[in-house]
Amino acid sequence: MNKLLISIITFFTIGIHISRAQLTIPLSKGMPPVVVGAAQTNEYLPKLKGKTIAIVVNQTSMIGNIHLVDSLLHLGINIKTVFAPEHGFRGDADAGEKVDNSVDAKTHLPIVSLYGKHYKPYPEDLKGVDIVIFDIQDVGVRFYTYISTLHYLMEACAENNVDVMVFDRPNPNGFYVDGPILDPKFKSFVGMHPVPIVHGLTIGEYAQMINGEKWLKDGIQCKLSVISMKNWDHSKTYILPIKPSPNLPNNQAVLLYPSICLFEGTEISLARGTSFPFQAIGAPALKDQPFSFTPVSIQGMSKNPPHENQECHGVDLRNFDTYFFKKQRKLNLKWLLNMYKIYPDKEKFFLPTLFFDKLAGSDQLRKQLIAGKSESEIRASWEPGLSNFKKMRTRYLLYRDY
Repeated sequence: MNKLLISIITFFTIGIHISRAQLTIPLSKGMPPVVVGAAQTNEYLPKLKGKTIAIVVNQTSMIGNIHLVDSLLHLGINIKTVFAPEHGFRGDADAGEKVDNSVDAKTHLPIVSLYGKHYKPYPEDLKGVDIVIFDIQDVGVRFYTYISTLHYLMEACAENNVDVMVFDRPNPNGFYVDGPILDPKFKSFVGMHPVPIVHGLTIGEYAQMINGEKWLKDGIQCKLSVISMKNWDHSKTYILPIKPSPNLPNNQAVLLYPSICLFEGTEISLARGTSFPFQAIGAPALKDQPFSFTPVSIQGMSKNPPHENQECHGVDLRNFDTYFFKKQRKLNLKWLLNMYKIYPDKEKFFLPTLFFDKLAGSDQLRKQLIAGKSESEIRASWEPGLSNFKKMRTRYLLYRDY
């Protein structure tokens, strides 16, 4: 069977999968399914033919039931390198775990880690590459590190005259914008840009903002193209078909994540090391709280989680009505305010590393909690930065806003 016939069969096979498996929690009967950027093969295949490609992907980089890497290889695209972000190519590495360079057992392609000390592709990684494709499911939160990987990729490509092509995917938290704006003095891999905690942009829109605002080093810009989606806008409910990382296993965790991830910088456990990570909060010291859980080490999910093998007491959020976020269009700060209020030893509430400040984007929120500021006072301090960001954001939208 010749290569052309194989390509035709593969193309139609992909089409069958797309028709039944693109993400789809429609708001009403008869609403067409979302078709992600990776599924728009007619838009990008002509641009890839005859080119040498590198690709930034993980376990979410699917066209229906087929991984993007497998699809492109079957369609005759020359892939030189796979770049792997935090959690690795297959998405089974724990948060913060070192991901080494390796070779993919299935395709025999070299895998270059973009996590650990090697955040940014080296010039030799991009030698001979014409285009780098970025196709990773994001969750629309400043400290979710895939947008940091995107930044460094764009910067390296700009420096080495390599094109960047982003295959867009929905933002499950794309229906609101909220939180303090990051102070550049607190820039880190968990917060690189002056944006709020919830930025309300798809990964393609965010890439356009990075380029347009000249946030890359020395204000350089990369040659960027975005393969946009069909049948999606910022008002739509979207449930991810594949968990975006080991500790965001379901829609409940994805929607709670923006409001509770700040606890990662405190003594409060987010139930890492349980079957319901990011769906409960608690600590050993909160013994008067009715709900309890005991974190344990889980391979590929939570190695040595906070308060490992200690009973934590706190709040079960598995049944919290996440429509709150859709209705209120804001973070839920009450959990943070209440946990600090009831924690018995407040001097030990924040981790001594002050990782909380990196997540919050400055030291202001920590100082406000210590000072006993109210939610309304805290929210007032986010202005005018938050309103200014919302105006700037509109310049980069590819889809109808919420």
